[in-house]
Amino acid sequence: MTDTSRLADEAIAAFNRRDWQPARDLALRALAQAPAQASGMHYIAGIACLELQQLAQAIPLLQHAVRLHPTRADFAAQLAKALSIARLSREALAVADQAMALEPDDPLTLDTLGVVYNQANAYARAAVAFRTAVMRMPTAAHYRFNLATALLFEGDLAGAGRELEACIALAPNFWKAHLTLASLRRQDSESNHIERLQRLLGQGGDDQPARLYLNLALAKEYEDLGDYPLAFEHLTRGKAAGRSTRNYSIRRDEVLIEALERAFPEPVATDMGDPSEEPIFVLGMPRSGTTLVERILSSHPQVYSAGELQNFGVELKRLSGSRTPHMLDPDTIARGRHVHWSRLGQNYLASTRPATAARPRFVDKLPHNFLYAGFIAQALPKARIICLRRGAMDTCLSNFRQLFAQTSPYYDYSFDLLDTGRYYLLFDRLMAHWRRVLPGRILEVGYEALVADPESNTRRLLEHCGLPWHEGCLRFELNPAPVATASAVQVREPINRSSIGRWRKYAAELRPLQALLEEAGIAL
Repeated sequence: MTDTSRLADEAIAAFNRRDWQPARDLALRALAQAPAQASGMHYIAGIACLELQQLAQAIPLLQHAVRLHPTRADFAAQLAKALSIARLSREALAVADQAMALEPDDPLTLDTLGVVYNQANAYARAAVAFRTAVMRMPTAAHYRFNLATALLFEGDLAGAGRELEACIALAPNFWKAHLTLASLRRQDSESNHIERLQRLLGQGGDDQPARLYLNLALAKEYEDLGDYPLAFEHLTRGKAAGRSTRNYSIRRDEVLIEALERAFPEPVATDMGDPSEEPIFVLGMPRSGTTLVERILSSHPQVYSAGELQNFGVELKRLSGSRTPHMLDPDTIARGRHVHWSRLGQNYLASTRPATAARPRFVDKLPHNFLYAGFIAQALPKARIICLRRGAMDTCLSNFRQLFAQTSPYYDYSFDLLDTGRYYLLFDRLMAHWRRVLPGRILEVGYEALVADPESNTRRLLEHCGLPWHEGCLRFELNPAPVATASAVQVREPINRSSIGRWRKYAAELRPLQALLEEAGIAL
C-alpha cells in the first residue's frame, strides 16, 4: 500500500468516526502527496472543514469535488449547503438545482437539498425534496418535520398537521414538533393536545429543549382555551428555559444603537447609490404587521415577494471588510460608512437574482432591516422603505410569546419580558433618529390603522411605492405565495382585529412591562 493510499484510508476511517480534525488533516496530506491518486479526498476534507466551521476552506474543496465527480448528487448537495451557510443564496440555489436534476435517491441528500431550498425561500422546491425524502425513509421523524414545515409555508395546513402527528408518533421527544402543531390552528375544549403535553412535560425532567418547547406549546393551547393566567405561567417557564442557555444583556443592543447613531449623526446625502427603484423594504419590530404589509403589496401584479432576505446585511458586511463574527456590530457599522454606495446597491440587487427579476418590483420583508435603514437609504436612494408600528404593549407581548429562530442573535431579548420592553424602547429611539436624518424616506404605517381602514391605508402604501391601485391588494388572503414567518397561518385569513389589544387579557401579568414603557414616555 502506498503512503497516499494509507493516508486516504485513515482519512476515511476518521471521517466515518466523525473525527473531523484528523479527517481534514489526513485528507489534505493525501492530496498534497498525490492529488490524482487521492480520489474523494477533496470531498472528505471539504465536509470536515464544513463541520469545523471553516467555510473559507470548505467551499473550494467541495467545488473541486463536484468538478471531479459531476454525477454525485450528494457532493453537490453538500456544496449547496456550504454556500447556503456562507449566505451565498443565489449560488447555493443554482448548485441545489444541479443536484436535483441528477434525481438523487438518498434521503439524506434530498433532506439536505430541502433545507438549502428553504433557506433560499424556494419553498415549493423544498417541499418536493422533503416529500421525496419521506417517501424513501418514512420512519425518519426529522424528515417528516421538515416536510411539515415546507407544507406550512406553502399554506397546506392539513398536510402539515398530518406530518407533524406522524413525526410525533415516530419520536414523541421531537419537542419542537409539539409547538409547531399547537400553532397550526386555534385549539378548543373538544380538540387539543394539553393532556399529552402535560404528560410529556412531566416525563421531560430537566431537559432544556423539552421545557422550552412543551411549555410554549401549553401556553399557546391554554391561551386558546381562555385560561390566560395558566398560559402566561407556561410562557414564562418556557422562555426562562430558553434564556438559561444564553448569555444576553440588553447592553449589547444598546451599544449597537449607539454605534448607528454615531455613524449617521446628521441628515445624509442619498444621491450616490444605485438608482434602481425595484426594492421595497418592509421593516419594523418583529410581530408588528410586516408580513401583512408584504402580503398586501405582493398581491399587486407588479410586485414579487422575495421573502425575508438577509442579503443586504451580507453585502454590507463583505464590502465593509469587517472580520468580526457578527453580521452587524460597531466595527461593521464604522467600516460600513466608507463603502462604495453604488457598488453596495448593485451587489445587493445582483444577490437577489434571478428570482426578483420576475416582476418590476420586489418586497424585501426583513423586520430587523430597521437597523440598516441608513445604509439602505444611501445605497439605494430610490428604494421605498416602509416601517410598521404597532401598539407597544401588543408588540412586546407578541415578541415575548414568539419563539424566533434560535440561531439568530437578533432575538435574544425575547426570552425575558422586560428585556423585550427595553428592546422596544431602543427600536423606538432608533426610528426617531432615522426620522431626523432620513426625512421623508420612511413611511411609518400603524398596524391598528391598517386593520381599521384597509382600503385607505393600502392606497397610501401603493402611493408611497409609486404603484397604481389594484383591487387584489385588498384580498391578500387569496395570495398563493408561500409565507415563511411566524404569521404563516394568520395571513391566510381575511384582515381582522383579533390580535389588537391582546395584551389586556394579560393585564395583571404585564404590569411590570407597562410600568417600564410608561416611565419611558411611551403612550399606551
